Amino acid sequence: MDVSLESQVIQSRDSFKYLGSVIQEGGEIDEDVTHRIEVGWMKWRLASGVLCDKRVPLTLKGKFYKAVVRPTMMYGAECWPVKKSHIQKMKVAEMRMLRWMCGHCRMDKIRNDDIREKVCVAPIDDKMREARLRWFGHIQRRSLDAPVRRCERLVVEASLLLRGRGKVCVHTTLPRPH
Repeated sequence: MDVSLESQVIQSRDSFKYLGSVIQEGGEIDEDVTHRIEVGWMKWRLASGVLCDKRVPLTLKGKFYKAVVRPTMMYGAECWPVKKSHIQKMKVAEMRMLRWMCGHCRMDKIRNDDIREKVCVAPIDDKMREARLRWFGHIQRRSLDAPVRRCERLVVEASLLLRGRGKVCVHTTLPRPH
C-alpha cells in the first residue's frame, strides 16, 4: 500500500529510527538491540583511555562503566519485549567489555562471575529486569483513566480457532468445591 503526501509517494520501510530507537515492522527489536550494543561500544571506545589504563583501579573502571557505557546500552530497554537471544547478545557484549577492561581474554579461562566481582558490576540481565519492573511500577501508579491503564481493561476476542491443548491454570486443575 502506497502512502502519498501532497502528491509525493512515500516509500515503505521495514524499520526506521525514532527518538534513538529503531522501530521495526512486526514489533521486533532485533535491530534496536544491535543498535544499542553498537552505541555502547562507541561509548566504550571513547572512554577506552580510562578503561584500558592499567594504572586505574578496577573498581573505578567498574564505576565508570556503570555510569557511562551501560546506560547507553540499556536506553529504552524497559519497554522492550525481550527474548532470551536479545539478553544473550547483551551479556556477550558486556562480558567482552569487562574482560577487556581487566586485561583478560577468553583463553585465560577466568569465570564471568570472577570478572564481575573484580569490577563490581552486576549482570546486565538483572539490570534490564530492574528497569522493566521500575517502569511497570510507574504504569501501575497512573490513574485508571490514563490511556496506558485503559489498555489493561481491553477484552480481545480470539478470531482464530485455537489448536492443541489449552493452557493449564490453577482454576482448571483444582477440584471445584460443591
